[in-house]
Amino acid sequence: MGNTPNVEFYFDPICPWCWMTSRWAQEVSEARGFEIVWHPISLKVINEGNTDEEYVQHLEAGHRFGRVVEAARVAAGGGSAGDAVVGKLYAEIGARVHPGERDDIDAILTEALEAVGLDSALAATADTEASDEQLTANTKHALDIAGPDVGVPIISINGVAFFGPVVTPAPTGEMALRLWDGIAAAASVPGFYELKRGRTVGPQFG
Repeated sequence: MGNTPNVEFYFDPICPWCWMTSRWAQEVSEARGFEIVWHPISLKVINEGNTDEEYVQHLEAGHRFGRVVEAARVAAGGGSAGDAVVGKLYAEIGARVHPGERDDIDAILTEALEAVGLDSALAATADTEASDEQLTANTKHALDIAGPDVGVPIISINGVAFFGPVVTPAPTGEMALRLWDGIAAAASVPGFYELKRGRTVGPQFG
């Protein structure tokens, strides 16, 4: 459909809804022949000040994953090579965390790094602050372009960013393309901001 779109996807690896949307977006990108630039952000940063201990632990897990994803981007040399590694590493982490239902973060990181051909020693960056500045910058930028009071996923199409879509299970085939065309059409309309309905089911990975 027309010119190749410029697509960016902002994610926190811990979010199951974001994971499903990412699989849909990846399928569409392969079918339509465009690349996605993947950016890790932090729900921990977005929810700073939340006092729910269990939720904070959940967000901390996502932040640790994000630190390693960002470190992997840098280790791969940044630029397009780094962006490609980000997408691949997110896919490896997400498959283990969400449909795989695993929570052994250190083992997941080691396996995922090895799967994309990177040194598993990068897993140690989960417990350093080396990536925090960039993660925070990514997060603030995502909120700047998508607006306040949103989470993940955030998708930008040709510079127009929005939260969502939130969908379960991730659509495939013709349905995936139909949804993309609708989202892209909405993004092309100046002044379009929101379309929402209440969720009645949880994440469905299969």
